[in-house]
Amino acid sequence: MNSKACFLVVAGIFLSAWHDGHAQVRRLTLDDVVSLARAQSPRSKQVETRKENLYWTYRYYKSNYNPQLRLSGNFPNYSQDFTPVTQPDGSIEFRSRQQTNSALTLGLQQPIPWTGGVISMNTSVFVVDDIERDVVNWSGVPMNIRLDQPLFSFNRLRWDRMIEPLRYEESRREYVEEMEFISREAVSRFFAVMTSQINLQIAEFNLANNDTIYKIEQGRYNIGTTSQDKLLQVELQLLRSRQDVAQAKLDLETNRLRLRSFVGLNDAEQFELVLPEEIPQFDISLDEALDRARTNRADFIAFERRRLEAESQVASAKGDRFDATLTASYGLNNSGSALSDVYHDPLRQQRFNIGFNVPVLDWGRNKARLRTAVANKEYTDYVIAQDEVNFEQEILTQVRQFEMLRLQIEITKKADEVAAERYNVAQNRYLIGRIDITNLNIALTEKDDAKRSYILALQSFWQAYYDLRRLTLYDFATGTPLYVPDELD
Repeated sequence: MNSKACFLVVAGIFLSAWHDGHAQVRRLTLDDVVSLARAQSPRSKQVETRKENLYWTYRYYKSNYNPQLRLSGNFPNYSQDFTPVTQPDGSIEFRSRQQTNSALTLGLQQPIPWTGGVISMNTSVFVVDDIERDVVNWSGVPMNIRLDQPLFSFNRLRWDRMIEPLRYEESRREYVEEMEFISREAVSRFFAVMTSQINLQIAEFNLANNDTIYKIEQGRYNIGTTSQDKLLQVELQLLRSRQDVAQAKLDLETNRLRLRSFVGLNDAEQFELVLPEEIPQFDISLDEALDRARTNRADFIAFERRRLEAESQVASAKGDRFDATLTASYGLNNSGSALSDVYHDPLRQQRFNIGFNVPVLDWGRNKARLRTAVANKEYTDYVIAQDEVNFEQEILTQVRQFEMLRLQIEITKKADEVAAERYNVAQNRYLIGRIDITNLNIALTEKDDAKRSYILALQSFWQAYYDLRRLTLYDFATGTPLYVPDELD
């Protein structure tokens, strides 16, 4: 064999291997589909983004308690106008004025979460340049300590310190619950495709059988051992089988597309699903399921958060009845024709003020606002009490159904095996003429229904399994929690 022929043979082998590799169908188990949905589905990306958003919202809340260094000012501020000047004889003379002024303030502020006030340390400088008279004046505050303290008012910082950590912890548990909901939805999409696969297999099997039966009935009709009515019945059954195959193929492609779009598979990747017949074996007690749910679920955190929010609304309504603020400051200030004069032997500066705004007659406005907040709190307490009952009832119902679904799988699996064996017996009896086509069709229908019931039982079990994980945030199959609380950032 010459070198050219060898090259063609080798190239053909590699091309064939490449084609076989690219035409290979990927077999996906239920765990594969769930993992893909959690890792790359559009829904999981949305959940991840929401988690990050809530994280930065929590970080923003935390920054409210940290000191802030602020720099503010304006320069230059130019003005040219006329200003009234009082003369020694009491008359007023308007004189032109052209000047620039600039100001700069540097302040360090620290909120006081226990009282809701703010303490700050500031330094500032102010300069005025009288352009017409060529005079520059400087003034400034080298150092100033100031306290702004609301009196009898609602302390937002104090309540946020109790509510916001709960809200963030709730969001982190909701993230895990959302991921479990994605897993549950992936199970539904998986079994929609799996059911379509089984229906197509059933339809193709029935088509092949009905085609064989039609040929047998034709032969019997030709020799006069069967009637035309039975032959037409078998022909109609054959036509329906062809229609069932076409519909099953359409349903399979539709459900494949829905699974692709949810999981995030590309259109070029071919796949085939593997039926998950191995069922995890584990025991669940009602008390353990309730305990896991109370410990892990976001709803249980939300109950406490909602109570605190209602209490904060009452506190806010009480605080709004009076508006009083204490302002006190102590510092040093000075002025001069040069910047250095401001910081040379500055004078003491002190300020103290209490401002208040108290309604004398508001026609019951404050009372109505307070009563509304109290009524809302009572309503929230009643709603939470009912939600807690529903919370426990949902867990109890799910646990009781779970054991029934496991038993249902065993029953439907056995029924599937019995129905398949019965059909084989009926088919053999039909071939030897011991039963008619009607009894054979009954056995065929029972076989198909038993197979579909078994697939439906598997779907119900796996959906319940992931529902139980979502409701308790605990995997009873492996004995591991799905969420582990840790120290907040």
